[in-house]
Amino acid sequence: MAAAVYAQDLTCSICLTLFSDPLTLLCGHSFCRKCITDCPITQCPQCRTSLPSPEEVKCLPTSHILKSLAEKAKEETKQSHDRAEAQWLCPDHDEKLKLFCVTDQQLTCIICRDGEKHDGHKFKPVKEAAASLRKELETGMETLPADILAIESLANKQREEITKTKERSRQLMSQMHKQFEEMHQFLRKREDEIKNELKNQEEDAVEEMTKRLISMEAALTENRELEVKGAAVLKITDPERFLKKWTEGNCMKTPEHLFRSRANDLDVINTSLFLGPYESHLQFFMWKEMLQVIQPRAELLSLRNDNVNVSVSDDRRSLYCAPKCSQNQQNMFGQTGLFFSSPAFGSSTSHYDQYTNIFPAVPDNTYNAFSTDEFTSGQCYWEVEVGHRDYWKLGIKDYFLQYENYKHAACNPKTITELTVTDTPRKIGIYLDCSSKKLSFYNADNMTRIHTMSCSSMSVPVSAYFNIRYKEPDHNPLTVCWY
Repeated sequence: MAAAVYAQDLTCSICLTLFSDPLTLLCGHSFCRKCITDCPITQCPQCRTSLPSPEEVKCLPTSHILKSLAEKAKEETKQSHDRAEAQWLCPDHDEKLKLFCVTDQQLTCIICRDGEKHDGHKFKPVKEAAASLRKELETGMETLPADILAIESLANKQREEITKTKERSRQLMSQMHKQFEEMHQFLRKREDEIKNELKNQEEDAVEEMTKRLISMEAALTENRELEVKGAAVLKITDPERFLKKWTEGNCMKTPEHLFRSRANDLDVINTSLFLGPYESHLQFFMWKEMLQVIQPRAELLSLRNDNVNVSVSDDRRSLYCAPKCSQNQQNMFGQTGLFFSSPAFGSSTSHYDQYTNIFPAVPDNTYNAFSTDEFTSGQCYWEVEVGHRDYWKLGIKDYFLQYENYKHAACNPKTITELTVTDTPRKIGIYLDCSSKKLSFYNADNMTRIHTMSCSSMSVPVSAYFNIRYKEPDHNPLTVCWY
C-alpha cells in the first residue's frame, strides 16, 4: 500500500510510467535506464544538469530500492484493478449489473428488478441504456456551451448593474450632502436619516443583485462541471463503465433535467434607487417639515382654460365647475350672451331647475383640465389644495390619485387600487420623476407619502391632470399652490 501511495514518486518523468530498471544520476534524479539512454537532450529533464555519456550511463548501477518499490506499486495497481472489476457486481445480490433502471438512473441486477425497491420502474439493457443516454448527453453537450455563454453574459451585465447602482448611490449621497450643508444643525440629523434610507436601499438592492449573481455563478459552475464530466464520460466506450461513471453522484437526475437551460431561469435584476422628492426637492420637503425659511422649488403651475364644462380663475390657479346654465345655453343657442339676455330666466331658481331637468348633467369624465406647463425630463413637484371637496382626481393623464365617497384610490389604465389613508388631506403633493417614470402622492399637510406608482406607458411631454365633479354653487375649487 505504501508503494501505491508514493506511486507518483516512483514514476519516470520521461515515460510517465512506473520505473523499469531505474538508475540515479549524479544530480540525484532517477529515470528508467532505457529512457535516459534514448533521451535526445544532453541535460537532465528536471534540473538541466549535463547528462553523462551513453557509455557512462550503462555503467551506472540499478537502483534496487526504487526497482523494488516500483514492482510493489505495479502489483498493488493490478490488485486495485481487480477490486474495481468486482465492483461491477450488485452489492446486495453479488449478481452482475446487467440492467439500467431508467427511473432511478442506476445500474441494477436482475434480482433488483424484481425487488420491492424498483417496483413499477422502467428498465433497459445496459447497452441500450448506454446508447440512449449517450445520445442524450451528446445533445445536451451541444447546447451547454451556448447556455454557459448566456449565463456569462448575464453575470457580466449583473456586475455592471451593481457598479451602476453603487455609483448612483454615491452620486445621490454627494447631492444630498451639498443640500444639507445649506441648512443648520437640526437638518444635520435629517441628512443622516435620509442617507441611511438610501444606504439601506443600496444594501437591499446590492444584496438582491448579489444573490442573483451568486445564482448565476453557481449555475455557471454547475454547467462547467457538467461539461467537464460529460466530456470525460463520453470518452468511455465500455457501456458498463460509461453508465457507472455517469451515474456517480447524479442523485438520480436524468440528462434532460441536468442539461436543461439554466439561462432561461435567470435574468438580470436592474434595481433603480429611488429617493422620491429627496433627490431633487430636498430643501422644499425639509421646509415643510420644519416650517423654516428655505428656497422652495414647487412648480408654479397654471391651468388651461379649454374645457367648457369647467372654469379657471383669472390667475389660472383655481379650477371650478362651469355653471350648468352656461352649458345648457351653449347647447341651445351656441353663444352665452343670448341665454342670459332673456329676462324670463335671469337668476331664478325655479326656471334653472326646469332647464337642469331637460338637460342632464355632463358626465364626470368631462370635468377635467390640464396645466399649461409640460414636463419632459427631470423631477417635478407641485401641490394642489383640495380643501373639503368630495370628489377629485389629480396626477397626470392615465395615472392619478382619486378621491370619492371618502375613499382614496390609485388609478392607472389597467387597475384601480384602493388605498388606506388615515388622515384626509386638504392639500395633495404630486411628485413626478420623468427618468424613472414614477409618480408619488403626498399628504402635503404633513409630507406623508400616500402612494407611489410606476407609469410604464407614460409618454413625454406630459401635463398635470385635474378632474372634478359637477357642483353648484362651487365655492371650494381645486387650487394650485404657489410658494
